[in-house]
Amino acid sequence: MNFKVRHLLVRTNILWVLILRLLLAMLLFSLCRIGFYLYNQDYFDDITPGVFIDIMGGGLPFDVTAVLYTNMLVLLLMVVPLEIRFRAGYQAVVKWIFFICNGVALAANASDFIYFRFTGRRTTADVFQQFEHEQTMGRLVIRFMGDYWHATLWWIGLVVLMVWLYNKTRVQGPLIRNKLVFYTSGLAALLPIAYLTVCGIRGGFEYSDRPITLSDAGKYVHDPKNVSLVLNTPFALYRSVGKTKIKKVHYFADEAELNAVFTPVRHGVDSGAMRKLNVVVLVLESFSREFVGFYNRDRNNGTYKGYTPFLDSLLEHSRSYRYSLASGRKSIDALPSLIASVPSMGIPYVLSPFSGNKINSLGSTLGAEGYHCSFFHGAPNGSMGFEAFMNIAGIPNYYGMTEYGNDADFDGWWGIWDEKFMQFMAHTQRDFHEPFFSAFFSVSSHHPCNIPEEYKERFKGGPEPILKCIQYTDESLRRYFRTVSKYPWFKNTLFVISADHTSSDVLFDDGRTPRGAFTIPIFFYRPDDSLVGMEPGLVQQSDVMPTVLNYLGYPHDYIAFGRDVFHSTDEVAWNYKDNVYQLYQGDYLMQFDGHRPISLYNFKIDRLLRDNILKQHPDIVQAMEKKICAIIQQYNNRMVDNKLTLSAATATAKQ
Repeated sequence: MNFKVRHLLVRTNILWVLILRLLLAMLLFSLCRIGFYLYNQDYFDDITPGVFIDIMGGGLPFDVTAVLYTNMLVLLLMVVPLEIRFRAGYQAVVKWIFFICNGVALAANASDFIYFRFTGRRTTADVFQQFEHEQTMGRLVIRFMGDYWHATLWWIGLVVLMVWLYNKTRVQGPLIRNKLVFYTSGLAALLPIAYLTVCGIRGGFEYSDRPITLSDAGKYVHDPKNVSLVLNTPFALYRSVGKTKIKKVHYFADEAELNAVFTPVRHGVDSGAMRKLNVVVLVLESFSREFVGFYNRDRNNGTYKGYTPFLDSLLEHSRSYRYSLASGRKSIDALPSLIASVPSMGIPYVLSPFSGNKINSLGSTLGAEGYHCSFFHGAPNGSMGFEAFMNIAGIPNYYGMTEYGNDADFDGWWGIWDEKFMQFMAHTQRDFHEPFFSAFFSVSSHHPCNIPEEYKERFKGGPEPILKCIQYTDESLRRYFRTVSKYPWFKNTLFVISADHTSSDVLFDDGRTPRGAFTIPIFFYRPDDSLVGMEPGLVQQSDVMPTVLNYLGYPHDYIAFGRDVFHSTDEVAWNYKDNVYQLYQGDYLMQFDGHRPISLYNFKIDRLLRDNILKQHPDIVQAMEKKICAIIQQYNNRMVDNKLTLSAATATAKQ
């Protein structure tokens, strides 16, 4: 590194100049975060200096990603190994590209100083749809800049600072005179530069199955409302491009009619004191319903046994349902549905532009009632964005691979073997004060379908490779229940068992249908056998939260898109597949493309969904279309307007 400094002017190698200018952009983004906080201090009223420093540090990965996206063209022009890079005219072009791109990014950040007050979150790409038909957009922008001149002034100040500091760096060179060495070294440098750039855009160097998203900001806060302070607006825009399927709709013009057809407002139980049972939700990776013998006794002429002998035995003493459905097809769809009754509709909630919305969940509701709340996932901490979501959902105690503390039990792919991690969970729960809420997500029943060496002779599986993993995780559950059944808290606990989604390995033809793709086990277990029997109706993942809260006698009103299946008579469920909404009501499954119904099946007798009876039942179709339109409107509009909770003024406690 060869720096020459004269009167605050830095002349050095072109790559070092590039680094200094990217660091300049990082500085400007950090100043934007400070400005964002100063303009909205009344919203972030509980932030101490220490917390703010942590938030500033937590925002750095999001700033790195946004800065690299914003300056991708600048980076490319500066690293391409051509001598023209060192000419004054070329550098002048690079300079103006830097000024324009970063000036726009800073403007986006500064505009959110004010716009945040109206939306309660960072601006995402859906804003372009929101204003796409606005004929006076140019005048509105000018008016905005004038009315909120202080934010405009902050932006101008940042631009002036950017220009001044940028001009304090100059490219020196080329420093290598030999052309062969010059081009060879330039080409050799491209690989590490590309690697560092990709890592920066993804959010880090550590093992991860996806780049950081909006929901990952939840990892750096204790209060979900501070998520927007961790993020920056360009990041929110970049990460939400193409992910704006959720937009406001107006099937119903009359609010009263809409609420009469469907409302997510759930009322607290008016029956005296809440009973403080422990609640444990166990989520099983890729456990298709067809793997479970209990649900499929009619298969293979009554000879089918399945691959889950322990779950079968537990189901004999549980409340189950003839039809149980996942809300989505991915692991990241499951937890918001199960924990917060927020299903995925077109895009996984945690990957949507609205993942920073305030929500209520089993964690936040039970936590407010004095519950200790925890989440267990044997994968590397941060995997799937679960750690961040737990923070948003009000579940502060996270136990992952780091807390487990023994990498010798790592399966080499996804995390700690299920048996080992479930025993760790059992021993950890032993010391929790009651009442407590815990959620668990398994990892072993997954491609590449490995199981521990000591079980390979015992579990042979079946026609699909995943079945030996299903047997292994089922045995892990048996051992977990054997351990916790000895603890005093066990008999005072409600257990909820659900899969996250179905497996891609299908055993029966109906598993390949649009309904079969979502059929999973969901059931409720009490050790005292007070919840027993298979009900003939429907249950979906988003029903878990309202069912649990009502069973406990939770006294407050809240928002949930599911229903209390123990008491509700409105037998309804829905999911989304291949740009089609699927509504299940009574005996029927109707598919709706957002504009019109496209099919109707009696799914209870037509397992393979071969007989489209849409034209035979116009009254049923009309009623179901009205229902799904109301569900979509409530979901989309509340999501866009950040109204997934009830305000303190409207949420009432039942005395």
